[in-house]
Amino acid sequence: MRRPLAMRQVVLAGMTLLGVVVSLAYSTRHGHHAAAAALPPASGSYTALVAATGPAAIGKKTTCGVVIEGSTVGISSPVLPCGIRLYLTYQGRHVLASVIDRASVPGAELLLTPALARHLGVTGIRRVQWSYAGAS
Repeated sequence: MRRPLAMRQVVLAGMTLLGVVVSLAYSTRHGHHAAAAALPPASGSYTALVAATGPAAIGKKTTCGVVIEGSTVGISSPVLPCGIRLYLTYQGRHVLASVIDRASVPGAELLLTPALARHLGVTGIRRVQWSYAGAS
């Protein structure tokens, strides 16, 4: 009696594996990517003047408790709370980043870490599109 049960388990495992392979093939072919599904939806559409903090910010601890490194992708806002995530768009480049500081400078509503400014291609003070990243 054990032989039919073992055979049934092998058949079920094979069918499960086949289902996973077909599912992966379908999602890859039709552009459904797990990473994209994991991103939170955007909420609202706003613009803001932004500027980069510059290399002097590297190594400093922010008011939100983050030490800025050369690769830190973050935003400083005197209004938005620490940890809130925003989508930023500039010249076709899109980034999801968190508010990591409460600092400000005259003429800019948001400050970008050097790494974030490089990624977006922002130099000087520029107007960018942004939206809230809702809960996923």
